[in-house]
Amino acid sequence: MIKPWIFEFMQAPHPSDGETPAGAVSAAFNEGYAFWLEAERLGFEGIFFSEHHFGHSLSPSPNLLIAAVARHTTRLRLGTMGNVVPFYEPWRIIEELTMLDHLTNGRLEIGFAAGVPQELQRIGLGMEDARERFNEALEILDAALVNPVISHSGKYWKLEGINLMPGVFLQSAPPKWTTVVSTGSAQKSAQRRSKICTGFESVTRISEIFEVYRTECARLGMPAGRDQLAIRRNISISRDAAEAREEAKAAKDATLKIVAGDPRVVKHAAHSTLDAPRAGAGFSLHDDDYIAGTPAQVAEQIIDQCRRCGAGHLLAMLGRSVSGRRRESLALFGEEVIPQLHRAQVG
Repeated sequence: MIKPWIFEFMQAPHPSDGETPAGAVSAAFNEGYAFWLEAERLGFEGIFFSEHHFGHSLSPSPNLLIAAVARHTTRLRLGTMGNVVPFYEPWRIIEELTMLDHLTNGRLEIGFAAGVPQELQRIGLGMEDARERFNEALEILDAALVNPVISHSGKYWKLEGINLMPGVFLQSAPPKWTTVVSTGSAQKSAQRRSKICTGFESVTRISEIFEVYRTECARLGMPAGRDQLAIRRNISISRDAAEAREEAKAAKDATLKIVAGDPRVVKHAAHSTLDAPRAGAGFSLHDDDYIAGTPAQVAEQIIDQCRRCGAGHLLAMLGRSVSGRRRESLALFGEEVIPQLHRAQVG
């Protein structure tokens, strides 16, 4: 069984005059909200919201979106992939996540990420500094998930007997995720007993990342099956395969515009630090990230990729903009692709 999720980027409207009217923003949120509620009816496992700042995305505070959707759904799992840790105080992250676990009635998925270097740099946070803050914050976050009374002494934080509130998660152990695109971060995630999700790269490269994770889990005596592994993919789906391929091309062009001028983007990367920024590192964009076709063709491609790398979760980015076609894509995926994913066997 492959568990299908929505990955919500929440594309910002970009009118030709360069200024987004307030009405367009409200409309985007309203359309998005209807889209997310429909995902529950169609049988999606849940929604992972992304976090981005200073352009392109309307999701600078994904936890607010989780709180809004939680009160009008009953089954969907809800989380972030992930909260950009270097932007915040780690104690506040945990307090907010604890609240969300109760507001979702125990349906929260916890995801952490170090952020995009371009966004970090806009507030004067260098990549090396961000990496150090991320790694130290993870120590605090992991400890606080076990015990709400935290003490820590490090470079960036010194805490002594801080009592975090609400303090008690509704779930005894909320699922924990980390976004990774490098073998080093996959290994570290295994040591932290975190599930992992990755995207952008080829299935071959993802398989290498997952294999390092499995090896480290085996060394630690931890499970490392398909339920610990997720891939995020851009999905373009239509009754007309040619139309779907055109939409996939547009999605890739949009991605290339967003990362244009980013020195980290390389054709062949041995490692990457989207998950832990570091000067001089890179990541690759691969055609495997763009799945397109009819419902049957999309299901076949997803199942093939998941079988090849061993992922049990598929995070589907169904278009970057809110539109009528996006709702049509959601319906096609939910009604015709999800049943096939639920029947699929992944080793």
